Amino acid sequence: MFSRLRSDIQCILERDPAARTAWEVLTCYPGVHAVILHRRAHWCWNHGFKWLGRFISHLTRGLTGIEIHPGAKIGERVFFDHAMGVVVGETAEIGDGCTIYQGVTLGGTSLYKGSKRHPTLGKNVVVGAGAQVLGGFTVGDGARVGSNAVVVKPVPAGATAVGNPARIIQAEADVRREQAASQMGFSAYGLTQNDDPVSQAMRGLIDNAASQEHQVALLWEAIEKLSRTDAMPRRDCVPTDAARQETFEAEKLNQLIGK
Repeated sequence: MFSRLRSDIQCILERDPAARTAWEVLTCYPGVHAVILHRRAHWCWNHGFKWLGRFISHLTRGLTGIEIHPGAKIGERVFFDHAMGVVVGETAEIGDGCTIYQGVTLGGTSLYKGSKRHPTLGKNVVVGAGAQVLGGFTVGDGARVGSNAVVVKPVPAGATAVGNPARIIQAEADVRREQAASQMGFSAYGLTQNDDPVSQAMRGLIDNAASQEHQVALLWEAIEKLSRTDAMPRRDCVPTDAARQETFEAEKLNQLIGK
């Protein structure tokens, strides 16, 4: 029991830069309290003390703001960061090393008792703040769910789900990049540089427009050179300096969309 508790505390010290000491984590982190009390409630639930398990869960909700059904399965080194308003359903399963932020719901879409109604999170999954993962499917190992995403279908291992309804982003280059980033440090809130498909589309349009502007400038330079070699150049064919300059401010637009 104590070795498991030490493991839970150590994982928080590794992932949360605000955590200074193990004593601070043990006494001031509601996510740790919720996990400790849930293990008691889960033991009661599995040994036939259903009401007692629910009562402990109810007390945990009042003390921590985190509601975990006593039937839910939680692995080791699970970190509920801030976690106010988190709801974990009865048949939900959370794998080792997962990180769950505030306002997350691991909920169900079925009313049939005894069925698998809630999601299963694999190992090292990150679920961003406000995300809703609804249904009895699996979120693969190392996957990430972006903040405020609404996920209603399986997420492959290593992929990222963003948006409402959630879209799956899985590019080999991004996977390799995030694997390298995970070796250097923890990626909080399930965010990456290229999570937003709308931003990706805008960046592509901006880059394309900037390229066209550059091509137009090159054409003007070529026309000017040809006009200089002509024995009788026409004044109306000679471009002005303003026409030959690139005026498309791609850098400023990229800054607006967060590139």
